[in-house]
Amino acid sequence: MSALFAVTEATRVAEEMLRDTSSFQWSTVTLLGLVTYVYSVEIERRRWDVVLAGLAFWLMDGFNEIANSVILHATDRSALWTVTGHTSYLILIGLTIEISFLFLISGVAFVKQLPADPKQKVLGVNNRLLFVFLSSLFCVGVELLLHATGWFHWEYWFWNTPFIPLIVVFGYMTFFGIAAWVYDMGRDHRRQLRVVGTLAAIDLAGVAVFGAVGWL
Repeated sequence: MSALFAVTEATRVAEEMLRDTSSFQWSTVTLLGLVTYVYSVEIERRRWDVVLAGLAFWLMDGFNEIANSVILHATDRSALWTVTGHTSYLILIGLTIEISFLFLISGVAFVKQLPADPKQKVLGVNNRLLFVFLSSLFCVGVELLLHATGWFHWEYWFWNTPFIPLIVVFGYMTFFGIAAWVYDMGRDHRRQLRVVGTLAAIDLAGVAVFGAVGWL
């Protein structure tokens, strides 16, 4: 019973919403159509580097979301981030289906902005590092706005405002970094597939193991 009373209010609300289909909205199907269109355009162009970079970004987020759910059950209090508010479907404690679709597109959009030469410098800084860092700052800025709405929650001081370095680095730089890395493998599709396949295998193993013990 003590664990029940230890959880935060946001955690309690999110757990009540978790994988509840009663809030489903048809707009979710439209978002799925948008994701399908984005990937269809790149497949039509045979831009497998873009497609696989986008999937790598999404799978890296999947790893973080699984770890976030595990942290909730390890602490019996709160995950690093928790989502409440209106959603068609809350997949995990910090992941809505809308966020998942957004991240499926985000990696594609990111790598299409990168300069052709991965070694080119911008303001004296390697463009990949600069783009990864600035994109991460932008995303954390969005999270700050979401946090201000009261629908996106941080609980711990080290993963919270104003102390955001860990969120920048581990919350987003890993996503953008792995997308850029996969993208820069160019036409080495076997290597790209190995990276994406490894990420997928890790995520599936996490879902299988932690799902089986009720930690997701």
